[in-house]
Order: sequence, then structure tokens, then C-alpha cells
Amino acid sequence: MLNLIWGSMILIGIIYAAINGTMQQVNTAAIESAREAVTLCITMLGVMGLWLGMMEVARAAGIMDRLTKALRPFLRFLFPHIPKGHRCLEPISVNLISNLLGLGWAATPAGLSAMEELAELERERGNTAYIEEGKKEGKHPIRAASNEMCTFLVLNISSLQLIPVNVIAYRAQYGSVAPTAILAPGLVATMISTVVAILFCRCLCLRKAKK
Repeated sequence: MLNLIWGSMILIGIIYAAINGTMQQVNTAAIESAREAVTLCITMLGVMGLWLGMMEVARAAGIMDRLTKALRPFLRFLFPHIPKGHRCLEPISVNLISNLLGLGWAATPAGLSAMEELAELERERGNTAYIEEGKKEGKHPIRAASNEMCTFLVLNISSLQLIPVNVIAYRAQYGSVAPTAILAPGLVATMISTVVAILFCRCLCLRKAKK
């Protein structure tokens, strides 16, 4: 669907430029945009390398383990039905910490791993909401997401961020005089979205439990 939307927008723009005789400006903008895209990718590669390297240092120093332990009461509140010490809690913690630091690149692999572990948890519980496809791999994909999956997904999307690395890098790349000025507004906005997401998930889970 997104491919159709973007393709239509590009086609409409080209047709409009051809009708109005501004194809030269479109060609120039396309070339300039391609150059900026490469420059931005190089900048983001450096930023990503820096922060991911810092995360590895933090992991080696045991800081990540301490943060994971500090998150346990919060995770128990959000996921009360996940067994204590279950292996899905580690990737969930890594995902939340990565998002907290604005490292979406590091959060994505951990998020995918967490979803796989949550699906395995449903199989361990004997959940019968499976479909027949996937038997060749020895696994039965879940037909409907569990409460834990939905909660994790909403929390991941709301994404509380102390340091929005991506936005800061974008602002610096495009000449902002104060790239870090987004810190306070970003923290307030993501805090509100996260609180609303948590309340929404808890209300729906309680409502489902009463039925």
C-alpha cells in the first residue's frame, strides 16, 4: 500500500512538472536529494557506530545488566503473567533501554527477538490459537497476538526517549544552531505517549480479564 502511495505521489509530481515546464527543477532536486541522502547515511552511520559502541562498552561493564535488573519491577507491572526469570524478559529489557537512549537500530533486533520469545511462551502455555501453516519449520505461528505482545508493541511504538539520537543527528546535519534543543520537548512528548500507552494497555487487559 505504501509503495502505491509513494509511487502515485512521484508520478503525479512528474506529470505536474511536465505540464508546468519545471522538469529541470525536478531533475536538479532529485540529484541534490540523492547527494544529501548519501551524506546523511554517512553521518548516521557514524552516530550509530558511536552509540552502539557505547552500548557494547556498557554491556561489558555490566551496566546493561544493572539497568535490566532496575527494570524488573516495571516489567512485572506491565507483564504480570510472564513467569519470573523467563528468557523473553532480557530482549524486552534491551529493547526498552535502546529506545530510551534513542537507538532504534539496536532496539529493532531485540524487539524481534522478544516477539519470538513471547510467541514461544504462548506455545508453552498450550495456547490453541494456532494456524496450520509453518509446520515445515516445526512451529505453529500464533493467529492472534497475546496481551503481552500487544502491550510490548504499544510500549515500543510510544518509545520513551531520554536522548533522541536520530532527531539530534538530523538537526545537526541540516544546520540547526541548537541540535539538542529537542531534548526537553522530546522527553515530555514521549513520556506522555508512554504513560497513555501503559494506561491504555492496562485498561484493555483488565477489561479482557473480566469477560
